[in-house]
Amino acid sequence: MTESTPKHQSRHRHLELRFLQQDLETLKVALAGNPNVGKSLLFNAMSGLYVDVSNFPGTTVQITKGAYGAYEIYDTPGIYSVASFSDEERVARDMIVEADIVLNVVDGTHLERDLFLTQQLIDMGKRLTVLLNFTDEVKKNNIVIDIAKLSSFLGVQVIPITATKGVPDDVLARALAEAREGVQREELHRSLHTMLNRVGSQAEALLVLEGDQEIARRHGIPAEDRQEELYIDRRNRVNYIINQILSDTYSHRSFSDWLGRFLLKPVSGFLTLIGVLYVLYLFVGKAIAQDLVGFTEGEVGQNLWEPWIRNVVGTIVLPSSWLSELVVGEFGIVTMTTTYLVFLLLPLVAAFYFSLSLLEDSGYLPRLATLLDRSLTSLGLNGRAVIPIVLGFGCVTSATITTRLLGTEREKTIATAILQFAIPCSAQLAVIASLLAGAGFGPLLLYVAVMTTVFISVGTVLHRTLPGMSAPLLLDLPPMRWPRFGNIVRKTGLRTWQFMKEASGWFFVGTLAVGIANLTSALQSVITFLTPLTAVWLQLPAEAATAFIMGVVRRDFGAAGLYSLQLNPLEATVALIVITLFVPCITALIVMIKERGVRQGIAIWIGTWLAAFTVGGIVSQIIM
Repeated sequence: MTESTPKHQSRHRHLELRFLQQDLETLKVALAGNPNVGKSLLFNAMSGLYVDVSNFPGTTVQITKGAYGAYEIYDTPGIYSVASFSDEERVARDMIVEADIVLNVVDGTHLERDLFLTQQLIDMGKRLTVLLNFTDEVKKNNIVIDIAKLSSFLGVQVIPITATKGVPDDVLARALAEAREGVQREELHRSLHTMLNRVGSQAEALLVLEGDQEIARRHGIPAEDRQEELYIDRRNRVNYIINQILSDTYSHRSFSDWLGRFLLKPVSGFLTLIGVLYVLYLFVGKAIAQDLVGFTEGEVGQNLWEPWIRNVVGTIVLPSSWLSELVVGEFGIVTMTTTYLVFLLLPLVAAFYFSLSLLEDSGYLPRLATLLDRSLTSLGLNGRAVIPIVLGFGCVTSATITTRLLGTEREKTIATAILQFAIPCSAQLAVIASLLAGAGFGPLLLYVAVMTTVFISVGTVLHRTLPGMSAPLLLDLPPMRWPRFGNIVRKTGLRTWQFMKEASGWFFVGTLAVGIANLTSALQSVITFLTPLTAVWLQLPAEAATAFIMGVVRRDFGAAGLYSLQLNPLEATVALIVITLFVPCITALIVMIKERGVRQGIAIWIGTWLAAFTVGGIVSQIIM
């Protein structure tokens, strides 16, 4: 850190001096490109530690903002064209329209695809520089690109880079300094300038011509319907450019190509998926969620941190007072919040983001989504939903965060509900496996059948009742490659820090609410209220009510409470069905409210109560 910081500061001083005349006002720079072209790597290289992540107004889409010299840098969502069909596209569109400079990152191995967006940015009249990424892959595949001719056709600078190996500061400075408007067709140029009398910029003029209703409404004019004409013309221009500048001498198929195809085949892809899920479970579900968290939460949090902080607070506040109970008691806002956030959630979130970054950088993630897309479509989802569903078996809380990967609010709601209703987290799985192992094969089969039925039912019902349509799966399949450890560490660190910063306030509020309920005996009243329901409808021992209520605080607390009861095989099966369907733990509830809003979060939470006791009671009345 002591070596990198002066260098980083020196770079910024150099840039500020070099662009002093140009940058009297802060200029906005948007990084734009297709998915998986390396925008985020370039953003990290430019922004250093000056990063701000927030939700774009009116959406749950996150935007990342950084500083590079006197410039504001924005990392836009990956898009194939500037349009307004999804939240991601609308966010990218608005940021590109407002940007003073656009750095268009393109994949040198997929120029025919990527240059369509490049040509659209030129048609929008943006000051532009093209950064031609993956030049190492281009050379490896013996693809020859005439960069000078490409630059001449586009009318903008084309600079070759390999983002995974770092981009020198002088290259980045040149890209910003030499950004300029590209070559437009004369007919389109006239149409845009005619439209400029009615809108604010060439970019908005083009979008109105292409039928963007939202942009047209902003200016109080009707949208035109020339999208198909303009898109066909743009595609023809790209095809012409490709034929002029590209020489493909690719003569062999690499191992990465073979592996990529192998992972998409039904049999080999499914067998590989089982292996990946098992490794993922061993890492996130067992090594982290059970072993590491068992040590950090139990030994460090409960045995070291909590006794120490209770002694410290005890010197200030009377240990038997209500204030002491509220601050450092069983549900204390200092003890429980710190233990959950630092010693429980931090390792889980970091492990999840590490795993996700590994799958992303290797190129496996989009192939997994493609493989399972057809199965998930019947539930109103697409292949992307496999990621939160799989990771829910490690930690439902972390998995709820990953619903941000899904394309529409409808899909995020369906996936979140499935996670809360039907996916047992790793903390529960250990107790479930132990109890069912002793119960025999019949109870195990019954448990799996009930949970699978609930999983499918929740998805199907929401798919048929929620308005709108789920987005089709549109994914680029990047080449399979070895992940770069430095990239994974940077992604993991940034994402983990951002989550912890956002979640800490919510956890404080949630813990305070539980602590007050405990102090006012409201928690015990709920346990008493549930006892008749537990004993009569579920036909379980009255003590099971305590386990269910403790499951509100932590799912594994509830599961562990069942483990301590003397249950016969059928009682154990009913109890496990209820505890799995039961309300998400307080951490998952807080994150769910944060992600989906109070209305949806509470609706799903109440729904899990009803489903748990309804399904559990029906099963109990049938089998006992």
